[in-house]
Amino acid sequence: MRDRRLKILVMAVVAILAVTTLVMLLWNALLPVIFGVKSIGFFQALGLLILSKILFGGFGGRGMFGRRGQELRERWMAMSPEEREAFIKQRGMGHRHGPWHGRCHHKDRDHEPRTDDNGQA
Repeated sequence: MRDRRLKILVMAVVAILAVTTLVMLLWNALLPVIFGVKSIGFFQALGLLILSKILFGGFGGRGMFGRRGQELRERWMAMSPEEREAFIKQRGMGHRHGPWHGRCHHKDRDHEPRTDDNGQA
């Protein structure tokens, strides 16, 4: 029994080392070139993994917002199309613009963009 626990512990440590190294290598190979960010070291990569586990609940967990998200998903799936439409309107999520889906700055103006005094959008 003790040998089995030791074997599992060693395998877990090796897996953590391998995943952390992979994250570090992928970050350093891709992100500095694409986004111009600095390269990271091993412990920074380990910190990113721990942070992502806490926030998003990866590796089989639910994360900080997992239970609430699951409740909302179940509620959404139980709604009729009419209830979904009413939910969207109630939350003010009906009209969105751009790739980041920011909130609409104009309401009830036939969807014309807001302009300044010079007519610039």
